[in-house]
Amino acid sequence: MTVRYTPVIGLEVHAELLTRTKMFCACAVVDTTQAEANSSVCPVCTGMPGSLPVINREAVQHALRVALALNCTIAPFSLFARKNYFYPDLPKGYQISQYEYPLATGGCLPITTSNGEEIIHLQRIHLEEDTGKLTHVTDKKERYSLVDLNRAGVSLLEIVTKPELFSLESVKAYSIGLRAILKCIKACSGDMEKGAIRFEANISMRGCDSPELGTRVEIKNLNSFRAMERAIKYEIERQTEILSNGGVVEQETVGWDETGGQTVSQRSKEEAHDYRYFPEPDLPPLTIDAAWVDKIRVELPELPNAKKSRYMRNYQVGEYHANLLCDDPDVAVYFEKTIHQNPSIAPQQIANWITGDVFAYINQTGSSISDIQITPVGLGTIIEQVESGAISRANGKQVLNEALVSGKSPEQIIKDRGFVMIEDENELQTLVAELISQSPREVEGYRAGKSSLLEWFVGQAMKKSHGKADPNQLRIFFRSVLENQIEK
Repeated sequence: MTVRYTPVIGLEVHAELLTRTKMFCACAVVDTTQAEANSSVCPVCTGMPGSLPVINREAVQHALRVALALNCTIAPFSLFARKNYFYPDLPKGYQISQYEYPLATGGCLPITTSNGEEIIHLQRIHLEEDTGKLTHVTDKKERYSLVDLNRAGVSLLEIVTKPELFSLESVKAYSIGLRAILKCIKACSGDMEKGAIRFEANISMRGCDSPELGTRVEIKNLNSFRAMERAIKYEIERQTEILSNGGVVEQETVGWDETGGQTVSQRSKEEAHDYRYFPEPDLPPLTIDAAWVDKIRVELPELPNAKKSRYMRNYQVGEYHANLLCDDPDVAVYFEKTIHQNPSIAPQQIANWITGDVFAYINQTGSSISDIQITPVGLGTIIEQVESGAISRANGKQVLNEALVSGKSPEQIIKDRGFVMIEDENELQTLVAELISQSPREVEGYRAGKSSLLEWFVGQAMKKSHGKADPNQLRIFFRSVLENQIEK
């Protein structure tokens, strides 16, 4: 009898908090992709003897905002601990984290998948400090590693789910939803390319008829949704194959080899006692005032799920587009400004242009919505011009692309480029007649039943008119002339 297995997945998400200084010292938080290596360090974050840490109030405030947004129970008393292990990029030889007494417990995040709504419950949220960054260099003569401690000591928030994610679809929906919340409340930049959010996945396989979880394997430091999906999928398949062949899955920590497309063993998985946790002697217990929590709760912005529901309810925006618009708070602000400043345009049309052409420009240039040069009024002007038939959709895209780069008004670009639509029917009919007389082979093909050639004729006419002809009007004229020739 073949045993079937179900994957059981738990996620640990590490989010760098948007603080000006590090978690326990006054060193500035710098962009590690731009700043000179080891330029923002001090005796505290380099672990010099006699240096004393101090808790960053701004980091605690960000953590409380996240906990409240996820409906967690906030502990009035929490404790920092030393998590002991040696890494070259952890100069103290231990990490200051929270263990037995975390900042918050419980909480949940509703997600939507093809199976409907799911509620993903959390175990805990706690504060800690980040490690430095190693760069491994290998050439023909020697191998060595370089360490940059600019990131050492940066404020991290760890968000841990219960092991109740059972599909890749649920994992992705949860991860995207959590990232959207972190960005919405401005606790984290969400920039995965710079390591602002990193995922660690715990995977085990459970027999479909068994309540017991299998041996878990932890995949470390997944810094993109694509890497996370590929790594989890590979690990599910690997463990399933081992179990199906009568083998035993070993508890271990693995890394993801993006090039090889496989997980790679790093070390046997440690248990909590291996880290020798004990209370951090240089930090007092963290006590949270209830009035402070109430103040933060009142100041929370509208969260992505609530915003998405409002867009769908009040603006009749489709779920797909609502999700895209709510992923970034700055995009949502731009969308709503465009609606309010262009009340005659259907919100769905605005959503189409923003998530289509504007997003395409942002993705190509690596910019953000705050970088674009076109105002909400300007975008509305282009949409109105296209919808009214004053300019073609193709020319509307060209106007938008130029406005995004130059900042010129759409009206000026339309005037400069001569994009006014041809309204004279005689001019359109002349254009149609010229193309038909110049294309005897295509005319013959159409007459022989190749009806798709109609779109070829329309495309040629659009090119010749520089996009200033109405394609729908062209179809009518071409069809009329071509079909009259067929009858003859």
